[in-house]
Amino acid sequence: MATEREPLSPTQIGLGVLWPACWTGLPIKLALAVLLFAMGIMQFEGRLGIAFLMLLASPVTILAMPIIMLWFGSHFGEGSGVPILFFCSIPIDIWAFGVVGKTYLLERLRKEPPDGVGFTLWWKSAVAGALFLPIVWFIVSAVTETAVSTSHSIAQVESLRSLFDTGLPVAERIGLEVTIWGTIAFGVLIVLLTIGVSTIGRIVCDIAAAAPKAPDDYQALIVRWDLMRVPRDQGLFLTGITGTGVLICLLFWAVLPETTPHPHECCKKPDIKAEAPFKPIETLNRSEQQIGALATKVEALEQQADRQDEKEKGKGKADGGKTANASAVTKP
Repeated sequence: MATEREPLSPTQIGLGVLWPACWTGLPIKLALAVLLFAMGIMQFEGRLGIAFLMLLASPVTILAMPIIMLWFGSHFGEGSGVPILFFCSIPIDIWAFGVVGKTYLLERLRKEPPDGVGFTLWWKSAVAGALFLPIVWFIVSAVTETAVSTSHSIAQVESLRSLFDTGLPVAERIGLEVTIWGTIAFGVLIVLLTIGVSTIGRIVCDIAAAAPKAPDDYQALIVRWDLMRVPRDQGLFLTGITGTGVLICLLFWAVLPETTPHPHECCKKPDIKAEAPFKPIETLNRSEQQIGALATKVEALEQQADRQDEKEKGKGKADGGKTANASAVTKP
């Protein structure tokens, strides 16, 4: 029964609210991100792709993102598209927190959702993220650098140098070092993220503590929970969603041909013509014809060489007879 449930920890409550809120608003944010990419007002750095998606997905990072970029100099992208994207994410995050917060308070905590629960969860989580996430970024970066240098130092220890230098191939040695410092950095990151999720859970607990208890039984609460997801005017809701999707598609295809990068004249690839298909029978026939023609030419050259030799021999005999006659005439 619902009344026999064990009390939830702040970490479980924070994860139960934050995780669905991230996935509720992420598809809309990604559609906006793709549109901004197509418009060419946001250039993205691939080396920080995972961090960008994590910060984009979480509603907690709206204030922490500028702090991290200014404090640590980690630019996730260039252009005006990044601030536009995060500014447009504010109403999406408030809506996602409202949907998930009302559902969680009713279904898991048996509390009556207060008015404006989405906005309350958003601004409190944003302030907590602005204070906590830069600290997490600094600690994880420092631990990663220290772990990398430590793994290299371990590899240079005199007792292990023979193993690293001669006993392990290059790929296995690199994999071992990455495993050493990656495990340490990942463990620290998990611990800090658990503390952060627990902080969001305490914020939800404070809101639930101030909220009155839901008067209905569990089945009635489930019915309310289901009806909350049904819009009052379904036709208007469907029309609005469809129109928004069509508008985004039209904008995407309108700006994409103008902003698609083309290779520079100095970097154009050479035109490569497709080779004709190989036909073995025709190739053999053509080779036989070429061999026959070459054999005929060789025979003709040999005959021509023989005739030239005969001419030279006859010419030599005639020259020898003339010389003998000339010597006989000159004798006294």
